[in-house]
Amino acid sequence: MPKVHPAAATRPAFLIALPLALSLTLAWCGRAGAHEFWLAPSRYIAAARDTVTLGVLVGTGFKGELKPWAAPRAVSFTMHGPRALDLRPVTLNGDVVWARVVLPDDGGALFAYESNWADITVPAPEFEAYLATEGLDQPLAARRRAGATGPGRERYARCPKCWIKGSHPERARQTIGLSLEIVPLDDPSSVRDLRVRVLFHGQPLAGALVRGWTRPLASPSAPIAASERDSVPPVASARTGRDGIARLDLAHDGEWMLSCVHMTPSDDTREADWQSLWASLTFARPGKAPTRVRR
Repeated sequence: MPKVHPAAATRPAFLIALPLALSLTLAWCGRAGAHEFWLAPSRYIAAARDTVTLGVLVGTGFKGELKPWAAPRAVSFTMHGPRALDLRPVTLNGDVVWARVVLPDDGGALFAYESNWADITVPAPEFEAYLATEGLDQPLAARRRAGATGPGRERYARCPKCWIKGSHPERARQTIGLSLEIVPLDDPSSVRDLRVRVLFHGQPLAGALVRGWTRPLASPSAPIAASERDSVPPVASARTGRDGIARLDLAHDGEWMLSCVHMTPSDDTREADWQSLWASLTFARPGKAPTRVRR
């Protein structure tokens, strides 16, 4: 059985605690609700008995700030290796370290999180620009047909996943059951022409825009520290077909994030006019280790 350490344990370099004043600025406000949200591990390759520390980054252009764990927001937080493990009992409210896990084998692990709803109101020009950027054509068309000129009243939930490479890539391809989920149909750590299926409440979602960002790794297994990142544009995008499948060309080695947003009319019109689900998948294509030059 995997060993799980309290989240308050010593942090790796990429999860150095931020000053309290900066941590408090991570609360959702303004356009922050439209930012990407992804699971960020301390390493993307792990052997048996290796420790993996997990946090979350939120931001744009694959550059983000650490988001503290908020117990009231969590619907689920799990690790899937030889068996499924609920990580919520070992979290610490307000900590930027969400979990520290010792992997039981070298087969790889899939982490997944889902939040509940949060509300946000966005000025009309920004809301419509956000709909266009995320490929949300139907909500944008509906808003224009109705002649809506007021701000966008939206509630949103997050559904990120993260794959830690191992000897059993089929673990990356399993379906977790998130409300919106990006499921790779190939090994994301090695396949260049990657097929992913987008599921909405377990059913294939047609017409969804999947976008991909990438950046180099700091080492063959570790990501660049959050404080050292610059924003980068997406380098891959594709829409899903009727079978919910999109194909993306992953032309670069390094750290990757895939993201997809799906918006529908709100189930609770007192809270919002629209509701959106945000799914992401982070993984790495390690490539070759840097060559050392003899001097």
